[in-house]
Amino acid sequence: MSILTSYMHKEQQLKQLQEELDRLKNDDRLKVEIQFKEKLEALMREFDKSAAEVIKLLDPQQSATKASSTMSTGRAKRKLKIYKNPNTGEVVETRGGNQKTLKAWKDEHGAETVEEWLMRTED
Repeated sequence: MSILTSYMHKEQQLKQLQEELDRLKNDDRLKVEIQFKEKLEALMREFDKSAAEVIKLLDPQQSATKASSTMSTGRAKRKLKIYKNPNTGEVVETRGGNQKTLKAWKDEHGAETVEEWLMRTED
């Protein structure tokens, strides 16, 4: 497609969009919705409320449902455990027990002994 053809095509699209926009501007339903939105925003400013606060106030069940659904979507993040081997000074940081070095330590020294090497846990 030549640049002139592309330009003419874009110009035609712009003209169509402008006609659509003009039709919408003259639509009474749009005017009513814009007026409602402006009045609602003014009221929110007057009482210093955010949209989220208004939604929570008007539909508390929706916000409760939304909160519970976001909490149940994923599993809780495991705590970071930091182990230090006193024999070698090697440090291992892991969020699960399936870490290669940690498993080798447990096989060699026993799980109870390795658990004693736990230095700290972090969130």
